[in-house]
Amino acid sequence: MGIVDALIPETIADAENLNVNGSDVEDIGQRVDDMFMKVDQLEQTLNKVEQFYSSKKQLHTSKGSSIPKEKDKDKHLASFRKRQLDASRRESAATKRMQELMRQFGTIIRQITQHKWAGPFMQPVDVVGLGLHDYYDVIEKPMDFSTIKNKMEAKDCSVYKSVREIYADVRLIFKNAMKYNDEREDVHVMAKTLLGKVDEKWLQLLPKVDEEEKNRKEEEAEAQIDMQLAQEATHARISKDLNIELEKVDRDLEELRDMVLQKCRRMSTEEKKKLSTALTSLSPEDLDNALLIVSHDYPNFHATSREVDLDIDSLSESTLLKLKFFVKGAMQFHGKSSASMGGNNSHQNNNNKRKIYDALAKSSQKRSKK
Repeated sequence: MGIVDALIPETIADAENLNVNGSDVEDIGQRVDDMFMKVDQLEQTLNKVEQFYSSKKQLHTSKGSSIPKEKDKDKHLASFRKRQLDASRRESAATKRMQELMRQFGTIIRQITQHKWAGPFMQPVDVVGLGLHDYYDVIEKPMDFSTIKNKMEAKDCSVYKSVREIYADVRLIFKNAMKYNDEREDVHVMAKTLLGKVDEKWLQLLPKVDEEEKNRKEEEAEAQIDMQLAQEATHARISKDLNIELEKVDRDLEELRDMVLQKCRRMSTEEKKKLSTALTSLSPEDLDNALLIVSHDYPNFHATSREVDLDIDSLSESTLLKLKFFVKGAMQFHGKSSASMGGNNSHQNNNNKRKIYDALAKSSQKRSKK
């Protein structure tokens, strides 16, 4: 885009180089604006892709063991496609296993609630009826078996996501009673006894719970990797499409550049002499960059060789214009007058090739001395 930034706007603005009417210039300008807007959109997409791969690199650094190594990625990707097909089945199976655990714990709850001492814990504590004015100051989260049952049988979906959550609420019932009531009171003794029975039965169920939670963690880890691979596949497609779009923009810019050059009058011999003279006045660094412009258009031209023979007359109009705008920009940057491209330079010489050759030789000698 750097060449286009210099070439297209400058060419449009430089009316003396155009043999076109105002409508043509306006059309060229509109096409340039459209291309710049397109490039801006592509740049935004590119930034998103770069952010994704940057965050992926950070994640790999902090949690390298959770993401497949590059050598394992192809193998994992192949199995990922199969797991995608099995994802629904695996999720359904995991849900059924958890429901079975909840059903088994539900049996434990029924056994506890059928105990002769379960009565005080079946419904919410009647704080007002019993005159327990400080109850909510002591108990942060009241709990009872009817509340647990309602949460387990919620119509939309169970409020509980795991059997551990149910177990925690059951224990909370008895812990609340033991906390609020003195250990010598009947309710405290009843709660402590039933809590012991719950813990005893829970220990019998715990191995199954641990196994299911382990399976869950493994499946979640696999799902995380699958999601990462899916995102990578998506961004790989975006990158491919982005590359295609950028290549198209390059072709459009090249086409527009050629169209502009066709509408430009050819550079006269005098203008070429001025350009050659201006090249000799460039700093060694700017001269190197100018010669790189030539090598870009002429691959066989060795811009960095100690001995370079540049024939201005043999250059295409496109290359000449690029050189002209580069030289103009370099002179403006260094505070020189663009008038130095005119005929008042005492160092001007009709032997263009020799003049450029001498300037390049000096710049090469300076580089070798460094």
